[in-house]
Amino acid sequence: MTEFWNTYRAAIIYAFVVIGIVLILLLITRLLNGWLVKKAKVKYPNEEPTTINLIKRVLNTLWIILGVAALSFIFISEDKYDVATKNFELILYLGFVLVFTIIGASIVETLFSRAIKRTTASGGDPTSYKFLRYLSVFAVYFFGIILAALAFPALRGIAQTAIGGAGILAVVIGVASQEALANLVGGVFIISFKPFRVGDVIKITDTLVGTVTDITLRHTIIRNYQNKMIVIPNAIINKEKVTNYDLEEKKICQWIEIGISYDSDIDLAKKIMKEDCEAHPNLFDNRSNQDLRNGVPLVIVRVTNLGDSSVTIRAWAWAWDYAAAFVMKCELYESIKKRFDAEGIEIPFPHRTLVFKKDQLKQFTDADNR
Repeated sequence: MTEFWNTYRAAIIYAFVVIGIVLILLLITRLLNGWLVKKAKVKYPNEEPTTINLIKRVLNTLWIILGVAALSFIFISEDKYDVATKNFELILYLGFVLVFTIIGASIVETLFSRAIKRTTASGGDPTSYKFLRYLSVFAVYFFGIILAALAFPALRGIAQTAIGGAGILAVVIGVASQEALANLVGGVFIISFKPFRVGDVIKITDTLVGTVTDITLRHTIIRNYQNKMIVIPNAIINKEKVTNYDLEEKKICQWIEIGISYDSDIDLAKKIMKEDCEAHPNLFDNRSNQDLRNGVPLVIVRVTNLGDSSVTIRAWAWAWDYAAAFVMKCELYESIKKRFDAEGIEIPFPHRTLVFKKDQLKQFTDADNR
């Protein structure tokens, strides 16, 4: 035992020192984490200290990895100390880059989240803050990746080029035609020109109608009336015609359009449509004082088309917003159809007249008699 101690004394002492330092660092990290969590809960009781706990886990992992790397010096020959030292420094550098990147991104995320809450509470528009939050967090992580790449000689040239203005310009030009950049530019245009905001009801196509819930660097998310979240790339939105039902004024003129047969009473059909529209609770009186003086009716009903098999009658009914207009349209179609049935007004369906020659008709008649 004495011989073993004399032979490996330096290595054993070194191992105990390394293990002791790692344990001390783990203890300090735990104590610091507990202190920061208490401070955070006192100052922001409604927020979970997710970032603080994440940093704790990252630091604990870093201390253990560095400890293992330091202990590896016991088992390698002295001629490899230089390589091991460089690897140890690399791990230490990457660990601190990761920690500071997470801290920076978390600070940015927290600041913007609080700004969004304040803006929403005051009735403002948080769209710009939400978009800038994603952009800022992306920039922090991008900078962290560049700093990490600087640690590798093979990637150092690329990182230095990306940092320079000429390098960034070259990157932009190189990927200008790519879909990812198109979505990013589309997001910037949406935030800059504000065709819609978070909370607006928009229509992109007949199947893409809903409330905007978020605008990110890559896509816009809307919640449709089936409560489904639809993710739409910003590049697609910039190519489409977008109908914003909440831009400036929310009130909507809803068309109630029904076709009746040529044999039906047009005046009676117009009267029924006008009465049902005026009796609906979602109807909004959009007439100006001049319209009232001129005797403009609350609901205008007119014949708009003479089709192949029907006479199209349209009523213009105003509602406060898109949701109210949609409900009013559905309920009016039902009530008007019931009154048409009661009054004998026919809603036609396509008819087809078949003309047969005498010999063809005789063939059909003979076939039936068989």
